[in-house]
Amino acid sequence: MARCDVCGKSESMPYNCRHCGGTYCGEHRLPENHDCTGLQNWNDPKGVFDSGFDDSVQGGKTAESKSLSDRIPIDTGPGGPLAYFRGNMTYTFLAVMWATFLAQQLTAFVLTPTGSLSMTFGSYTIYRSIFVLSPQNPEFVWTWVTSIFSHGGIMHIVFNSIVIFFFGPLVERYVGSRKFAGLFIVSGVLAGLSQISIRLLEGGITATTPGVLGASGAALAIMGVLTILNPNLKVYLYFILPVPIWLLAAGTALISVVFIGTGSSGLGGVAHAAHLVGLLVGLGYGEYVKRTQNVNTPNQFQLGGGPGGPGGPGGPGRGRF
Repeated sequence: MARCDVCGKSESMPYNCRHCGGTYCGEHRLPENHDCTGLQNWNDPKGVFDSGFDDSVQGGKTAESKSLSDRIPIDTGPGGPLAYFRGNMTYTFLAVMWATFLAQQLTAFVLTPTGSLSMTFGSYTIYRSIFVLSPQNPEFVWTWVTSIFSHGGIMHIVFNSIVIFFFGPLVERYVGSRKFAGLFIVSGVLAGLSQISIRLLEGGITATTPGVLGASGAALAIMGVLTILNPNLKVYLYFILPVPIWLLAAGTALISVVFIGTGSSGLGGVAHAAHLVGLLVGLGYGEYVKRTQNVNTPNQFQLGGGPGGPGGPGGPGRGRF
């Protein structure tokens, strides 16, 4: 359940406005039925709509007010091929993750010399400069973001996708798509930078010291938000064992602190510092949401539906590469 930002009515299937990112009931779902800040971009002082006879408008909008989606040569409307991603950043990010993973495989294939089973050191360096946030080159600012969507293997991306797929839509429903997107990117960047910072403090950096990549910092931030909003939310760990989400978060934090404290922040190919920071960002943002808006959350996640909707396992892994 979620509450309408206008009237406070509880809605089991709230509407998330793609213009302003707010949450509304059926009565206030249309932009003109609530104080939608997104309509300020309309920029049509005469209020003229396209009648087919007015040359001052194009496609129902003035030329100055066209958004990026209007310039894309693909139908992004409700009936278009991209309609599934409208106002749905969770699945958009999942699509970007898998597209990036495919790009990783194609890039590695191109950079691998003919007849060889692996990339040369030079080719590997090029690959890392595109997809991996590395302690050797933290000034490659594009890798702050590309590393979030890149992954070290099929199981790595599968586990992160499961957590984001089941937890993401619930958080996005309560905070809105824009804020969810900000949470995802900011937590992912901070998690990655924290991991390489810890690695630099540990010392011993060489040309082959692993970097960090993966979306688990963002995934754990999502879990952190839910931990604050509903700490007793049941999560079916590995689809079998029901545990409250606060216990899952506490266990993740404890493991990360132990490994960081013993100077093994990247032991086992797992970026424990990134895990911890992502979780802390989510806990902090969840507390902010709890204090600033009234949110009702379900008390259970289980695979296949139920009162709490779908569920999934915990334990995403942000990998080292």
